[in-house]
Amino acid sequence: MAFKLASSPHLSSKSRTSSVMLKVMLCAVPGVLAQIYFFGTGALIQILLAITTAVVIEAAILKLRKRPIAATLSDNSAALTGLLLGVSVPALAPWWIVVIGALFAVLVVKQLYGGLGNNIFNPAMAAYVMLLISFPLQMTTWVAPAGYALHSVDLLSTLAIIFKGASPEAILAYRAGIDGVTMATPLDTIRTGLSTGLTINEILTKTSFSSGFGAGWVWINLAYLLGGIMLLKMRLIRWHISVALLSTLFICASLGYLLSPDTHTGPLLHLFSGATMLAAFFIATDPVTAATSNKGRLIFGALIGLLVYLIRSFGGYPDAFAFAVLLANLCAPFIDYYVKPRAYGHRTSH
Repeated sequence: MAFKLASSPHLSSKSRTSSVMLKVMLCAVPGVLAQIYFFGTGALIQILLAITTAVVIEAAILKLRKRPIAATLSDNSAALTGLLLGVSVPALAPWWIVVIGALFAVLVVKQLYGGLGNNIFNPAMAAYVMLLISFPLQMTTWVAPAGYALHSVDLLSTLAIIFKGASPEAILAYRAGIDGVTMATPLDTIRTGLSTGLTINEILTKTSFSSGFGAGWVWINLAYLLGGIMLLKMRLIRWHISVALLSTLFICASLGYLLSPDTHTGPLLHLFSGATMLAAFFIATDPVTAATSNKGRLIFGALIGLLVYLIRSFGGYPDAFAFAVLLANLCAPFIDYYVKPRAYGHRTSH
């Protein structure tokens, strides 16, 4: 039986889940291509590893549960989970990182709760947080964007780094003390710079930034924004969560920057750094783990935007979207309870 994906309990949709998931993945293609361009073929390898692992693990669990394998896998939800996890993992992370993450996402976060529609957390983001806490070094070592790396990494070297640990060229570069392959992300550079007493303007002069934006990351975010517009145009998602999230993040960042421009990042850098656009359109809008009513979606999105700003500005993790989404997932049932539409003809109880 094919699942039907409804945006809330009060609305119905004739779109089959498999079609919706596939279209979401296609809308993510511009962002994926941008990541491959700036971070190399390692980004594509991580995505393929994540998708393959997610699908294989889901098939194995379905077989153990004596559930129909082909019919369930055809909903493409496991593949989408793998895609979202794959784009979140550094391009040169060891192969076992993304494999463990995909296994955790499908087995623990999704299937142990009963499968699609029963999980309370976004599987990809729960897996990302697990990996970040368990393997912080591997999860924070990013490739320098195209045009900023002192040593380019070809396909064979990329495969050697991912599956064998490192290429001879990379090892020589590390021994020489040259940051030839990796570079801290812009948000991490800001956090480190502020902790050493630098001002925002001084930090923006570093090689991690170009024209006031994170090198490469601004184009990646623009590409995911394009994909998000495609999602809205195709009516695969509603605008409430994305707009509330981005608006709240922009307002909070603007206020912080106005109050202390030397220690707080400007709003545009917040919007076009890290996973902002990916999360705003492809992750936070997950219909299973988000609020369901339009008013609830606005609150849900605003909560994520607020949490992202607070964690980025005062917390211990520079990007914060995975943590913010999971915390909002926890709050989604309470949001729905207090803002659910009143049935026609019924008065509120006193």
